[in-house]
Amino acid sequence: MATTRTGKNPAERVSERRPSLSAYQTLEVTLRNAVAIVALNRPKVHNAFNEELIAEFTSAISALGADDGVRAVVLIGAGESFCAGADLNWMKKMAGFSRAQNLADAQRLAAMLATLNECPKPTVARVHGSVFGGGVGLVACCDIAIAEHSATFAFSEARLGLIPATISPYVIEAIGARAARRYFLSAERFTAAEAYRLGLVHAIAPGAELDARVNEVLGFVVTAGPHAQAECKRLIRAVAHRPVDAAVMAHTARRIASVRASPEAKEGVGAFLGKRRAAWVPSGE
Repeated sequence: MATTRTGKNPAERVSERRPSLSAYQTLEVTLRNAVAIVALNRPKVHNAFNEELIAEFTSAISALGADDGVRAVVLIGAGESFCAGADLNWMKKMAGFSRAQNLADAQRLAAMLATLNECPKPTVARVHGSVFGGGVGLVACCDIAIAEHSATFAFSEARLGLIPATISPYVIEAIGARAARRYFLSAERFTAAEAYRLGLVHAIAPGAELDARVNEVLGFVVTAGPHAQAECKRLIRAVAHRPVDAAVMAHTARRIASVRASPEAKEGVGAFLGKRRAAWVPSGE
């Protein structure tokens, strides 16, 4: 994948250097040029969630978000699919859980999604193959999503007598309530082109060009100030869907006043005025 600037595909990257994280059983985490690539690595079950993947993914994203050496996180899926949602064997086991056990399990899934959504680093989903249920939730939680033309999406929960509950805040934010009413209720599959039309993904590309499109976006991402990016994400969460009233105006004024005084802002403005590269921009950019 071009994201790592090696030209390798995801399967060839498993031996590359990992960041200072514990070894994982359900993920492969690699770090190249300050970009962390997190691969869901349960290809035999199309990277479906189980309790182990949920725990490991939450831990990995938390650690990467706190790592000053990481500028961006790219989420990929090993094998034929990005993520097919929940593991059916795991769901079968949950059917025998008590209500309290089911609630605790669902809360862990909700916490995983929130951790990805609130990660202070820019997050990019590289989407291919099947993207069902919770997998669509992962896409919606990422800041940027780029899909292969042949990718297929579905909110398949209703076909199993379930509901897409924990992913719903992020998905409805991405595609709107009207589209959610159709696709949550019908549980039908839809194409990458439809996902693009709905706003679930930002771009679609042929398979041969997918990595180049991801790398193009990363080229822009690493030229922006990392503190500013984290503040931008907080800003969006703070003001989205709020009326532009006196409280919002005061809130945004306080935010920009605080950021203007930061060392990063002083460096960025100084670099622009001095016609030089800011300290955080990689030398190759």
